[in-house]
Amino acid sequence: MELIRPAGNAGKFYPDDPELITKMIVKWNVILDENVTDKTIFKLPSKAVISPHAGYVYSGFTANFAHRILGMHNPKRIVIVGPSHHVFIRGISAGYFDAYETPFGLLNGDTAYLRELSENFNFTFDERAHNLEHSTETQFPFIKYYNPSVKIVELIYGETDYLDLADIFEFVLRDQDNAVVVSTDLSHYHPQEIAYEKDNNCLVAFEYKNIELCLDKCEACGKIGLAGIIKTAKDRYLNTKVLDYRTSGDITGDKSAVVGYMSGLVY
Repeated sequence: MELIRPAGNAGKFYPDDPELITKMIVKWNVILDENVTDKTIFKLPSKAVISPHAGYVYSGFTANFAHRILGMHNPKRIVIVGPSHHVFIRGISAGYFDAYETPFGLLNGDTAYLRELSENFNFTFDERAHNLEHSTETQFPFIKYYNPSVKIVELIYGETDYLDLADIFEFVLRDQDNAVVVSTDLSHYHPQEIAYEKDNNCLVAFEYKNIELCLDKCEACGKIGLAGIIKTAKDRYLNTKVLDYRTSGDITGDKSAVVGYMSGLVY
């Protein structure tokens, strides 16, 4: 009997109708094509991306920028890593699912590769931590849209050290067919100008691979994952680039208490 992870946030964080998601992605790509002057950015050989995980209305454009580039790289396997928002867990919970529901159909889970990872790293499996976790689930429709045949591994972390994630990222990226998606939003519910100041620490930390700045000054729910991929990029002499940054206030016009979103590329 197959174990399938339900799309617990469909119709909430993103539409449950694939046609509506497609229209959103097409619209966002038109905007990118019209506004990105250096088109070579879409061909950069992405190893990992940073992607936000709010509702698509707020952060979808920013997330799509990263996933479009990742899709052009056409990895065979994607490891998606996000923080737990609903269940307290110690360490890292790995999704031992055969498949993942999305509005575009099932994404295949790579249980064989997960078993290989499990031989090298200490994972738990708390199904409750996965079924409603939006930090990872919001990435699934983008991945299915751009790479319908790819296999995925879902990792959700709670109380853990960034070095633990960095070790996993380093292991995963030894295989040229692999890619990583690190999910995070930035600061939450500050006035827009304060959010800009706080979020700039995260942007600078990522672009200049400054782990200390990330850990000390970056306010992000996925800061541990962000610090982990920065260390991996630094250790492997990979480049990092911020793709897009905006806040919920840029979308809604209400700048009194905003959430920050960024997307980034490791290549």
